[in-house]
Amino acid sequence: MIKGKELALACAKAADEVKAEQIRVWDLRGISNLTDYMVVCSGSSMPQLRAILRDVAGKMTEEYGVKPVHSEGKADSRWVVLDFIDVMVHVMHQELR
Repeated sequence: MIKGKELALACAKAADEVKAEQIRVWDLRGISNLTDYMVVCSGSSMPQLRAILRDVAGKMTEEYGVKPVHSEGKADSRWVVLDFIDVMVHVMHQELR
């Protein structure tokens, strides 16, 4: 099963394939008690935010059999977090970021 850095990079790649902007991957091991890696990316419109969320979650499920255990927010709120336990993916509208 994919985990950690490999999962974080796969999430970043999936976001990049749908033209997410300002994609960053941070290694938080030893810094955060919540997660090992954080992926943060931006979109410039509601349809793009929805596409990023759909493709990141969808590709992780299809290609690796990994689903987010929790998500917080909706595209309309302009900030959504997908929680894969050891990787948290933050998808934000560029104005909010």
